[in-house]
Amino acid sequence: MELRDYLRGLRRHWIAILLMTLIGVGAGYGWTLLQTPVYTAGASGYVVSRQTADVGTSSLGDSLARSKVQSYLDIAGWRSVAENAIEDLGLDTTPEALVERVTVTNTPGTVIMKISAEADTAEGARELAEAWTRAMIIEIDNIEGDGTEGSAPVTVIPGDSASLPSSPTFPDLQTALIVGGILGLGFGIAFAMIRTVSDRRIRTAEDVEQKTGVSVVGTIPMVPGLDAEHRLIEPADGTGAGKGNTFAVSEALRALRTNLQFMDVDHPPKTIVVTSPLPGDGKSTIACNLALTLAAAGSTVVLVDGDLRRSMVATTMGLPGGAGLSDVLAGRATLVEVLQRTPKSNNLLVLAAGSVPPNPSEVLGSERMHALLADLTKHATVIIDAPPLLPVTDGAVLTHQADGALVVVTLGKTTHDLLDKALDTLRKARGRALGIVLNKAPLRGADASPYAYAYRREYAAAVDGATTAPAEPPVPAAHGSDSPGDLDELAPDEGAVGVPAAPQRRPGRRG
Repeated sequence: MELRDYLRGLRRHWIAILLMTLIGVGAGYGWTLLQTPVYTAGASGYVVSRQTADVGTSSLGDSLARSKVQSYLDIAGWRSVAENAIEDLGLDTTPEALVERVTVTNTPGTVIMKISAEADTAEGARELAEAWTRAMIIEIDNIEGDGTEGSAPVTVIPGDSASLPSSPTFPDLQTALIVGGILGLGFGIAFAMIRTVSDRRIRTAEDVEQKTGVSVVGTIPMVPGLDAEHRLIEPADGTGAGKGNTFAVSEALRALRTNLQFMDVDHPPKTIVVTSPLPGDGKSTIACNLALTLAAAGSTVVLVDGDLRRSMVATTMGLPGGAGLSDVLAGRATLVEVLQRTPKSNNLLVLAAGSVPPNPSEVLGSERMHALLADLTKHATVIIDAPPLLPVTDGAVLTHQADGALVVVTLGKTTHDLLDKALDTLRKARGRALGIVLNKAPLRGADASPYAYAYRREYAAAVDGATTAPAEPPVPAAHGSDSPGDLDELAPDEGAVGVPAAPQRRPGRRG
């Protein structure tokens, strides 16, 4: 994986990273609520000698006081001082525990002693700091005096009284939130990296081509407006913004059409199977729209529903199901009787699936199917909607009789393992994979297609303001059972104006 892959993974899982960061912040805040608050109050004392009769004596006393500071710092940590404070405040605790809550320090070069006391309330911290100063004076009088108040020659005079703390010193809410957020962010990034490394789903065209060796010939974006009820791209949507904003899909289908036409310039594929590894990848929708796109370029196209198990072509194209491919192969109907025209294009003929046979794989692999495809290919480009490759063998059987197959996969859903198995199925059936089509590619986000349509609005506006193209000629009536004739009657005359002659079938076609 490259750096951009990791960055794409972070972008893909940004919601998880954000959620874990917020959870970390929330955990930090919850931790502060569970802790017992600790307030800290500070007081000060001045070490001084009582011998201050004159200047000389005062100087001697000051030196004496300085020499006592270090000793008084040690005395401040005694159990006896803590016992004096407990007796003064009437606390219910042990001297050892109380000593841990008080810190006495001295600024170097001075006789100032600073007392810092901790308690679970602001008032308790202030009272403890002041009581500790008094307890030190009592202990100094007991040691250096006769035990009465003020009997020691050098003592501690209470200085600045302790102020009432406004907020607890522990827990620190800001620090807890920052630490929780950083930990949550770290877990989120780790989660995104693990998911990115272990993700086997198809994300980009580059990954597919590197791992399979098969080219990606089309990337169909996912746009609003296309659903189970509206699967076809209307011709009006192909040049303008269109209803449902399907301009991006139209352009992607045109790119797919161009790639197919230039795949083999001398002998472009004429019989194309559209399949997928599993159901739900949108193969039928792409087959129908690809047929319409090829027909819009002036080519005669026959769309064959080769999915005899779960046919979708007739429903998608808005045509009656009835008789179709299986009936022609069974000899119950002729090809001309079941071919249907669609009002969406004059150059498109549709062959529905027909009745469901008991043995679809054998029917599709029969010699009659081979002859039918050979007959259709003489007059038109044939698009076959085939069943998925992994559940059944029908798609591989059809690909063996065609020029190749387009394998449709869903971006962000189909895994590389499924695609590898599908391509292996084609190889075992001696079928050719013309290319891979990435379906449902998002236009925005980490998995957005690199083929952007950033200027679709400008082009759409330009087209909308252009002169309206002439209307198409009326669509001939659909051929039914009351319209006998040969298949040549349905195909336009070769060399007719506006309809280029269909190229002949290249030799060496698979049998």
